[in-house]
Amino acid sequence: MNVQIFIPCFVDQLYPSVGFNMLKVLEKAGCTVSYNANQTCCGQPAFNAGFWGEAKDVCKKFLKDFGGDDYIVVPSASCVGFVRNYYTKLFNEVSYQTEIKKIRTRIFELSDFLVNVLHVTDFNASLNAVATYHDSCAALRECNLKQEPRTLLSKVKGLQLIEMNDVETCCGFGGTFAVKFEPISIAMADQKITNAAETKAEYIISTDMSCLMHIDGYIKHKHADFKVLHLADVLANF
Repeated sequence: MNVQIFIPCFVDQLYPSVGFNMLKVLEKAGCTVSYNANQTCCGQPAFNAGFWGEAKDVCKKFLKDFGGDDYIVVPSASCVGFVRNYYTKLFNEVSYQTEIKKIRTRIFELSDFLVNVLHVTDFNASLNAVATYHDSCAALRECNLKQEPRTLLSKVKGLQLIEMNDVETCCGFGGTFAVKFEPISIAMADQKITNAAETKAEYIISTDMSCLMHIDGYIKHKHADFKVLHLADVLANF
């Protein structure tokens, strides 16, 4: 199967290994992967900040960069959720509606694509550790993903996955929320880390590096004994 990959801005700039690991996983699953070097952003940061005009320009570019019929796979439920759920709010033009409707059926978060499109769940990956899983708001509420990442992690040799309390509660990042409402954001991160610590896990795993970036920042500030891993990092360990 031919697939295109979209690498979110922050993954490209801060966590490029996540993109490379997603590539490894997709190729192991039998996909022929292409990367359009002209790609930039899905438009979500500008949209969330209220700059809808600027966001629309970025979204037009995204639609142009990812034309065609191939599936688009993304290591971020946040970006996928934005394209699926908010592009229709930006574009009133009839000429764009058909294109948006089509791309909504082609774009998938990594775990969703592996489990529900390719039907591949075992990558012979291994991680001898105890871990807990964080459901990102975007994965859970915008992409309706809950079991898919857990199914993939259940096949990882040596990995013991223990659920934390209030697992569906937000980590506190929320993009600009963490900047505008810093005290609340910090309190939410503290709650997340407290619940994770009760599991005695060594790692916190998620589908979204945006959440993990926020969680990791709090971990380092508190000198907590945790590490964060994106799902692609775990699955590529074969």
